[in-house]
Amino acid sequence: MSPDDTWEQADLFQRLAVFAPKGRTSCCFVTVKRLIPRVENVTELVEGTFLGLPEGEGEADVSILSVPYELTTSYGQGTHAGPEATIIASAQVELYDPLLPEDLPCGFTLHTAKPWDGEGATLQEQLSGITDYVSHYLTSFPVILGGEHGMLPAIMDAISKQVDLTNLTVVQIDAHADLRDELEGDPHSHACAVRRTLDLGVGKILQIGIRAFAREEAEFSRDDARVDSWLARDILNPCGGEANWKNWLKTINEIEGPVWLTLDIDGLDPAYVPTTGTPVPGGLAFWQVVETIEMIATAPNAHWIGADVNEIAPDLSNHVTEFTAAMLATKIVAAHLARKLEGGK
Repeated sequence: MSPDDTWEQADLFQRLAVFAPKGRTSCCFVTVKRLIPRVENVTELVEGTFLGLPEGEGEADVSILSVPYELTTSYGQGTHAGPEATIIASAQVELYDPLLPEDLPCGFTLHTAKPWDGEGATLQEQLSGITDYVSHYLTSFPVILGGEHGMLPAIMDAISKQVDLTNLTVVQIDAHADLRDELEGDPHSHACAVRRTLDLGVGKILQIGIRAFAREEAEFSRDDARVDSWLARDILNPCGGEANWKNWLKTINEIEGPVWLTLDIDGLDPAYVPTTGTPVPGGLAFWQVVETIEMIATAPNAHWIGADVNEIAPDLSNHVTEFTAAMLATKIVAAHLARKLEGGK
């Protein structure tokens, strides 16, 4: 009998002390197998799928897409590896969510799509490839894992084939406004992603967590009625921050028409995402992001059409960043499915 007959893969990555010559030690992460009891009614882990769930049959209710796009990052590198790392980490996320009557997938069909192929000799060709890739999954609720935030305009281009972008509200969780017209001569930089999205015709941007932005962006946000910015210092300030937070939630609850969530994980404090591309201190708490997600899902007049979670750079030392991303992506899925159970769109 081979070991695989009695042992099955458990925690995909566990920290082991690896003893080097002369008694020195170093820490690394390796795939390990351990003996675990077979528990009745526990879903068997499927490698390579979101949450380790088996692929359902029929049309997908939720599609998990991977866009390992990284061409314009200006500081930390590694977001191209973010989608795969997040899917691996998701196998360790609990399937229970208090919004749902049963564990995920709660009777729905989740599909983990093959990643975007990354083909394209130029930036424009790659962005066009992302648009085409996303377009194939818009009959379901897409949750797109990235990859740098520069993919956002390509996603909006795909959505424009089905939705009038002038009616679309984009909820942006981010440390950066991403409203520059160009960065170092590049108008398609990740620092320009929201500005290019507005150029495509998006009607409203609601952004929160902003705490790193240029004068140009501050003036643009002030002067353009399509952009409403909630600065992190105003939300997190001990004096008045709670009132501003409640105003944010009220604004989300009043959204009408189609809405897209773009979640740059650097919107969170670096304690939760230490290896994101451009971490900035003073960010949102994990539970503030969760509450925002749940508020989008319960907004009575909104039609939530999808989300992206981006700027995921794997954390090779402890996996905090990708596990945080996996938990938030799972919350997005659960909140959307809870809305569907209640008859919402």
